[in-house]
Amino acid sequence: MSFCSFSGGEFYKDHFESGMYVCAKCGHELFSSRTKYEHSSPWPAFTETIHENSVSKHKERPNAYKVKCGKCGNGLGHEFVNDGPKHGLSRF
Repeated sequence: MSFCSFSGGEFYKDHFESGMYVCAKCGHELFSSRTKYEHSSPWPAFTETIHENSVSKHKERPNAYKVKCGKCGNGLGHEFVNDGPKHGLSRF
C-alpha cells in the first residue's frame, strides 16, 4: 500500500486491511496497519512508524509538525501534538 498525497478522496483513510504503508515516491517503509486508527480527518492516521527513520518531522506551527518520508522527503501530512487515540499518541 502506498501512502500518497491527498487529492480530495484519500483511498487509505478507511482502508484497514493488514499490510505495510510505504512512501508512494520511493517505497520506504512508513507505517504498519497495526498502528492505524480511525480519525475524523481525511488522512489515514497512525500511532507509530515502522523504523526510527521512517519519517522526518519539522515544526510548522505550535502543536503541528510537517511529516515527510525519512528517505526521499516526500510530503506525508501533519502530526498534531496531543491528538490521537485515548492514550494520547500523535497522528501522522
